[in-house]
Amino acid sequence: MTIEPRGGDRTMDETGPAGPLPYEGVWRFTAPAVDASVPQARHAVRDLLTRQGVPVSDDVAQALLLIVSELVTNAVRHAAVLSPELAVEVAVGPEWVRVAVEDDHPYRPTALETDHGRTGGRGLLLV
Repeated sequence: MTIEPRGGDRTMDETGPAGPLPYEGVWRFTAPAVDASVPQARHAVRDLLTRQGVPVSDDVAQALLLIVSELVTNAVRHAAVLSPELAVEVAVGPEWVRVAVEDDHPYRPTALETDHGRTGGRGLLLV
């Protein structure tokens, strides 16, 4: 799994820096839609945050990794038949981090009503 940087430099007016902070940017990687990609995606995002020196607390980093795991798991479980590859994108700004997982499944998922006593089935409601 190779993470590739993407464009997205930030510019500001005279009151702030003219370029991005050292840890800012957008990175994207693709992986096969298989179970083994779940821990690989989690490790890749963790390594990216560390390598870029993204200033997030341990709690925020753990929440981001959980989100990545859940989203990649959903793509593997629900889209792999029609989308054999998925993409993970991590965008880091001056005060935020955004993660996204994409697949090429032709249908958009819909959140289902769920039994609150069950574990699972709430992925779209949470994200």
